[in-house]
Amino acid sequence: MSGLIDALVIVAVAALVIVRQFRASCVDTDRRWWLLPAILAVVALREPHLLDARHVLASALILGAELMVGLATGAGWAWTTRIWVEAGGAVWSKSTRASVGVWILGIGLRVALFALGTRFGVHQDGSALLLALASTLLVRSGILIWRAQRLDRSPVHSTAYGEQTVRTTWKEHV
Repeated sequence: MSGLIDALVIVAVAALVIVRQFRASCVDTDRRWWLLPAILAVVALREPHLLDARHVLASALILGAELMVGLATGAGWAWTTRIWVEAGGAVWSKSTRASVGVWILGIGLRVALFALGTRFGVHQDGSALLLALASTLLVRSGILIWRAQRLDRSPVHSTAYGEQTVRTTWKEHV
């Protein structure tokens, strides 16, 4: 795949993800949440120029750092996402303002890594960014699904006095 197509895929996926994160969406714990990250990882790993042939060690270190930033961004994004259960037991999620801070920090760290690689003459392909995006989405989805599965979805709760009450909505605060 050419660099232009890589860039378009990265921008399209990032735009879709960022726009969708600020709308409330139902968390489906039964769907294949790992499929999109897996597809992105396969596309990234198929590229022959993932590592710079002239600077293998430096490009591997930068790629490793990029993946760590991706994992940290995904975890931060998942933990700053608010989740709640509606009366019917459906789990919903919506990102918070803290999620914006996580994204800004993650993008800033990626720009710094790119600048560092450029400073040392390491050729960096879009595949590394695509792989990091895949790791971000995989970790975020995994943690969000795990958090959703831990929530109490029963519509009836007992109060401190033993009375039964019907829950209308429960929100987990971040």
